[in-house]
Amino acid sequence: MDELSKKIFAMRKDFVTQGLARADMHTDPLVQFGLWMKQAVDSGMEEPNAFVLSTLGDHDRISSRVLLLRGVDNGGFSFYTNYRSAKAKDIQARPGVSINFYWLPLFRQIRIEGVATRTRTADSDAYFASRPRESQAGAWASAQSAVLQDRAQLEKQLTEIEKKYEGQPIPRPPHWGGFVVKPQYMEFWQGRQSRLHDRFAYEPKQGGGWKISRLAP
Repeated sequence: MDELSKKIFAMRKDFVTQGLARADMHTDPLVQFGLWMKQAVDSGMEEPNAFVLSTLGDHDRISSRVLLLRGVDNGGFSFYTNYRSAKAKDIQARPGVSINFYWLPLFRQIRIEGVATRTRTADSDAYFASRPRESQAGAWASAQSAVLQDRAQLEKQLTEIEKKYEGQPIPRPPHWGGFVVKPQYMEFWQGRQSRLHDRFAYEPKQGGGWKISRLAP
């Protein structure tokens, strides 16, 4: 075993927290998510809205990447991207996705499994209009996930877009917009001492509402 492997092997961190009780859990997982997100934001941690999105691509290839949450609305979790990107193509072919938030300072994790669909055009327009102008230009210049010859090619494309829209608003590209993931399963994890963590799963009940179950760590 090399030195790096030895260091990784020896890593240990005990999570000392007050834990999580069934009485702490709201009946609606989206409301519970909002309560935890507010606590994460109030804690001052960097980008608590960062999450890992996993999709299933061709040949059963699973891909994961870090994105930024942009809303908890329309009954789900929204983010924005290039519709020609690898993740968007995966979603459009197989809309089942997985989302994971990990907030180490609070020793918390949230797992979400659901189905992704495109957001309404009006929502995509509104979010694009709120972005910095440099990001708007970048959405046009970058053919996300496509092979680039070099960095100069990207910068040239960006310069061309900036010249094209000089002195006028930059419109949203038709190939850029949002997805909303509507949950079919959610799990809230609170780290505890000796790896005896608290876990609560939400699953939809027939006829409406959610069933909440405590899971073994």
